[in-house]
Order: sequence, then structure tokens, then C-alpha cells
Amino acid sequence: MQVDAVVLDIDGVLVDVADSYRRAIVDSVDRVYGETLPKSAIQSFKDAGGFNNDWLVTDAVALFVLARRAGMAADVPTFTEEVAQLGGGIDGATAALREFLRPESAADVLERWDSDRLRDVFQQRYLGSDLYRELEGKEPAEERVGYIEDEPVLIEPKTIQALRDAFDLGILTGRPAAEADLALDRIGLAVPEDRRFTMDDWDEGKPHPAALITLAERCDASGVAFAGDTLDDVETAVNAAAEDRSRDYYGIGVLTGGLTGEAGRRAFESAGAAEVIESVNDLPEVLEPR
Repeated sequence: MQVDAVVLDIDGVLVDVADSYRRAIVDSVDRVYGETLPKSAIQSFKDAGGFNNDWLVTDAVALFVLARRAGMAADVPTFTEEVAQLGGGIDGATAALREFLRPESAADVLERWDSDRLRDVFQQRYLGSDLYRELEGKEPAEERVGYIEDEPVLIEPKTIQALRDAFDLGILTGRPAAEADLALDRIGLAVPEDRRFTMDDWDEGKPHPAALITLAERCDASGVAFAGDTLDDVETAVNAAAEDRSRDYYGIGVLTGGLTGEAGRRAFESAGAAEVIESVNDLPEVLEPR
């Protein structure tokens, strides 16, 4: 692939979030509702598409738990497949409730669902008490170390240097801007603000192509590779290629997130990935400067 710009997702690509964001999802639902799902179930929600930040995944897991409590017979794969069929994301999840529950039961689940409380609990667990005070401007319920402290860096310094030497770099992530800054600082990857899109910078979210196309324009690139760990990431590049035919867009699946092994490789390829790599550190080997 010949490109002149490389855009990177953060979670599951640059840092490992299995024991931070994903742990916060399951722990927040357990804290609010007294039961939850295992971390291994989270990928099914991600694969349904449209969950562009983990607050939304937390909401969907909570809806599933409440629906099961209300008598829903569907298991996680059946529920998330229905979510995908209904358009993905939280709208798909709420629509799926109505497919699997009687109207009065679905209404009761939606009444019990407290998205604001889930988000607040999530932030306290993910950020820890000090960062929660700083970023959320509120007092935490307890003093605790945040799960953010357990995010191993996946990208090696030599990979950063190789990419910098050959390509313009951009970031496209579902993280809030402040949390993206924290991760990039830890990684040691400085990217200008106009080459970054976070949750705070656009409304549509992945796999909508607007942010990726805008980054391509800002880099004045004729060929763009976007490396991510979810099907939505690959589909963002596929959608950008369909929307903007003046440039080449390549979606690259990275097997260090929830999609792993041969099953992950097949899923990425089915979504239209131009390449699937084991790690972001393999990226320089599959790209050539244009």
C-alpha cells in the first residue's frame, strides 16, 4: 500500500485497554445493577457496530442485564446480532429490547436504565479519584486508583519514529479529548490538534467517514491508511473510499484489541480490510511512502 498519511486509533492499537476501559464497563454495570457480564462478552457488542465510545457499550450491557432480569431469553450473541441487524449502537440496543420483550417489560427496562449514573461510575473507576476531580470537576464517592493506570503501551518507539519519518500522522479515536491527551502523552506521540479527531470533535462517530476524510484533506494526502482494532474502524475507511473517490483509503485491522487470531483476521477481511496485522508495530512493513 502506497500512502502519504497514516491515521491511528488509540484503544487496542496504541494502548491495551482490556484492564482499563473494558474492566470499567463490566464493573460499572455491576456497581449500579448488582450483576454484569464477563469481559469476554464485550466484543460481541463492539462487533455489532455503532458503539463509538465505551460509555455507550456500558449502556448496552446494562440494558442487556436488565432485559434478562425482565425475562428476556436471548443470550449475548443472539441479542447483539439483533442489535447489529437494527443498525447497531444504543439505538439498535433499545430497538432489540422491544423485539425480545413485551412492550410493558421493555418500558420497565428503559425506566430502570440510568445512563448518567453509569457514566459517572465508569469515570470514577476509569480515571481514579484524582483525575476524576480534575477532569469531571466533582468529588468522587471514594478514593481509588484509576484503571487508566493499567494501560500497557503497545507501540514501540522505533515504530513511532519509522512512521514519522515516512508519513503524516493523524489520530481518530472515540475517546474524549482529555483522555486521548493522557494516552498520547504516556505513549510519547505528539500529534497536532488539527490532525486529531476525538469524541469531542464530531457528532457522527465511526464508521461515518467524515473525520477520516477531513484528516486526509488536512494532510493533503492522496493515500491514507487507517489502523484500528474494530470492525467500525475498517468500515470507516471503506466508507471514506466510497464517499471520496479522489483519494485511496485503506482500512488496516490490528489484532491487539478484542478481535484476535484467525477468527479476528477473517472478521476484518469480511469487513473490507486491506491488510490485517498482528500489531501496530508491523505497520511500517506493509506501507510504502507515496
